[in-house]
Amino acid sequence: MEHRLWSSGASDKNKAMVEQLQRYGVIKLGKVAEVMEATDRGLFVPPGASPYYDSPMPIGYNVTISAPHMHAACLELLEKHLQPGMSALDVGSGTGYLTACFALMVGPEGRAVGVEHIPELVASSIENIKKSAAAPQLSDRSLSIHIADGREGWPELAPYDAIHVGAAAPQIPQALIEQLKPGGRMVIPVGTIFQELKVVDKKLDGSVSIRDETSVRYVPLTSKDAQLQAN
Repeated sequence: MEHRLWSSGASDKNKAMVEQLQRYGVIKLGKVAEVMEATDRGLFVPPGASPYYDSPMPIGYNVTISAPHMHAACLELLEKHLQPGMSALDVGSGTGYLTACFALMVGPEGRAVGVEHIPELVASSIENIKKSAAAPQLSDRSLSIHIADGREGWPELAPYDAIHVGAAAPQIPQALIEQLKPGGRMVIPVGTIFQELKVVDKKLDGSVSIRDETSVRYVPLTSKDAQLQAN
């Protein structure tokens, strides 16, 4: 989202950032607070940035890591679909932050999968995760990051209870709808100039319902070449 929930300077600790999001009502669920406290955002933001400030941060390659309040909002929307033993897909996994959060929520008995089409980001995200609370799940392979075009998802480990897309698509990719498990939920920003965060629920009979959650501003979900050539 373009607005900021607070602007009086950066919180200097991850816990303070989470507590601030709780005070503003962005984080309502205890599990989301617990996981965001356990996953230090400072490990996933490039050196020199202010990791605990509620703003997107550039991470290179014409992409950003979303603001903390957007990560919190998506975790809240997906929490019922990130229960222990469930499977989650993070499209456009970037620095690995949200994928690590997913891994902690679904646990080692579940599966957290990140896809990112910039090889350098995949490599650095794996290093970030190795320093985080989700490191054991990287070791036991219940958490994995793959080089792939996010618009195609990661069919090898489908279907998924939860899918998060961290870039705005012109329309919802059919491949992602197909990889969503019946009873599952996807959150995805959709649009070009004007974007809406859409909540996609697949019912047990396979039918799909879609609603708008809020107006957002994300980088586009596009090809690797188009992304690298963007101004």
